[in-house]
Amino acid sequence: MKLKIHKPDLKGGLKKIKNLKREDVKAWWKNRKERRARILEERKNSEFAKKMKPVYAFMNRFSLVFHALLACVINFAIEAISRHSVIAAGEYMIGTPLVFLYNAFMIFITFSVVYFFKRRIFVRIIISVIWLILGVANGYMLLKRVTPFNAQDLKAASEGLSLISNYFNGFELIILVVGIAAVIVWVISMWKRGGQYSGKVHRVRALIGVIICAALYAVVSNQAVDKRVVSTYFGNIAFAYEDYGLPYCFMASLFNTGINEPNDYSQETMEAISNNGEITKCETGRADEALPNILFVQLESYFDVSEAEFFTTSKDACPNLRSMFENYSSGYFKVPSVGAGTANTEFEVLTGMNLRYFGPGEYPYKTYVKENVCESVATALSSLGYGTHALHNNGGNFYSRARVFNNMGFDSFTSKEFMNILQKTENGWSKDDILVSHILDAMDTTKQQDFVFTVSVQGHGDYPEEQVLENPEITVEGIEDEGLKNKWEYYVNQVYEMDQFAGNLIQAIEDRGEPTVVVFYGDHLPTMGLEAKDLKSRYLYNTNYVIWDNIGLPKEDRNIPSYQIMADVLERLDIHSGTVFNYHQERRQTRNYLSDLELLQYDILYGDQYVYNGEPPITEGHMVMGVRDVSLQNIVPHLEDGYSLYGENFTQNSKVYVNGERMKTSFLNNTRLDFSGVELQNGDEIVVRQMGSSNTTFRKSDIYIYQDGELILQEGTATDKTRSWVEQADEEE
Repeated sequence: MKLKIHKPDLKGGLKKIKNLKREDVKAWWKNRKERRARILEERKNSEFAKKMKPVYAFMNRFSLVFHALLACVINFAIEAISRHSVIAAGEYMIGTPLVFLYNAFMIFITFSVVYFFKRRIFVRIIISVIWLILGVANGYMLLKRVTPFNAQDLKAASEGLSLISNYFNGFELIILVVGIAAVIVWVISMWKRGGQYSGKVHRVRALIGVIICAALYAVVSNQAVDKRVVSTYFGNIAFAYEDYGLPYCFMASLFNTGINEPNDYSQETMEAISNNGEITKCETGRADEALPNILFVQLESYFDVSEAEFFTTSKDACPNLRSMFENYSSGYFKVPSVGAGTANTEFEVLTGMNLRYFGPGEYPYKTYVKENVCESVATALSSLGYGTHALHNNGGNFYSRARVFNNMGFDSFTSKEFMNILQKTENGWSKDDILVSHILDAMDTTKQQDFVFTVSVQGHGDYPEEQVLENPEITVEGIEDEGLKNKWEYYVNQVYEMDQFAGNLIQAIEDRGEPTVVVFYGDHLPTMGLEAKDLKSRYLYNTNYVIWDNIGLPKEDRNIPSYQIMADVLERLDIHSGTVFNYHQERRQTRNYLSDLELLQYDILYGDQYVYNGEPPITEGHMVMGVRDVSLQNIVPHLEDGYSLYGENFTQNSKVYVNGERMKTSFLNNTRLDFSGVELQNGDEIVVRQMGSSNTTFRKSDIYIYQDGELILQEGTATDKTRSWVEQADEEE
């Protein structure tokens, strides 16, 4: 038997469409509707329909019971997908039945809206698909990163699209597109084939039912929090998803953000807390020339590995920091998260605010500070004449840092887009030693003292289970599981190199000869499944910190939370500036300290800012990206297509634009870029831009006019360093 494939008559089809009349279209639609009506009537009167009629009647009568069962099934399915294991989902269901039922009840509540519609099957399908999509998205995200899928991922969708290649390979993208298309086709088909409820739709009753369900859910939720079935604070959002389930955690990240207004919030209360404006003071007991540079260095996933009790290392992984621990003020550093949450530790350090008062699992970088100005140590020290700079050897748009640091009042931010990163870890993160030269560059931009806030990235997970280090500097003993041993050995060697970076930075500061204070600390423990029993401190929220100085500060060892560290350092330096930092200095270890801190944070961020008395310390940002100007010197045409552009301070993120159009650019080195795709004419404008993700222009050079093979500088056309880069970027859009 031969398979015959008939060639489609495209020409004839086009001819029919061309000669199609309006009456033909109307007739076709009429026949289609009549055919559809006949099919539905036949189905309605079929033997199968007659047999199923009492079943449907029974299911409609007891639909609430079936909704409850469906909610439990969906809840189990999304947990199995999220945990990548049916067995793990079963253990979660049996081990914490109240949590499981609470989440199933949340899903059940969403099914209450079906009673507003005749196409109830279709609405049930839509609701079920939405919940299952959340489960699939979370399960897949947890395969690629530590942090589960949450509402902030939806709010940062544009940033996520720019990083899509980090999460999906080509095959996975195809599967994703095909899967989405298949679900859409199936849902549309169920709109047509799902049938309709034959009874009368009582929408008033349905509305009353929804209101009752919502009220009941509110009561149950309050009881769940009071009885500690669930928590309103997530120290680690990944652990929270495991403990409290995806539905609750995702909805908490969606709706429970910011700081709720405290019961006793008023102008009189804030006047009492501020001591009639005393905490907004800006003063120091030091002479201007005695003020030191202040450097804070946040080490990604760092802690002193000798604190771990279940393995040993062939030699000390942090000899430089160990020497500092012994000779300078140090101790445990209590952070707000475990295994992830770098940006939240940053937020606490920079603002002095406590994350506990925000929504569970919230990142203020993504919710509040991305769009609003916020007082910080940058504004506090700027008031005393400091230059303020931030650095990070990762993307400027990651966690919206470029906008966040601008809204916090920094003068400059040097992200990886302004660094020529040559050395990377085996799993692709920039090594930290490159930060030394850029820290010095930032300090060189001003004649006065500087505050430099540096965020490292080398210690970032996920850590490989296979052995990727051929000749590791340090080996690990005491761990039997080969995969786990390889992960720890990889991590320990990153810690060793991070320690070398810390030593190199201190040496560079000593060579510089300026009075300086440097604070090193870890942002959170690494993502290794650590338990409290594994650590000497028996506490998962402890990393380590040390305050190095060359001005003779006395050694004062104590344990300190991240939201107090800045106030503590400033107090040691006799600096009293910044509302929240002054509050910590004056009220720490006093009555109502924490409850009044919550009031203060609410007033500053979400309230009427009574504490400022109409004079907030920051009203708009002024930050510039990077500290080096890109300049062009000359241009050389290639023998065939393209040109070589010579200048200074190019990086891999430098892109050539001609007359506003982006050219195909190749980075050769920090003095040469090649570009092609255009034949230059006299009068053409050439600009080099430093580009971030999402096609963001962080900074641009002056305009150069191409004239007879030469470049003519148009002075004053580069990014204005006296204004916010955000404002200038928005003007160009």
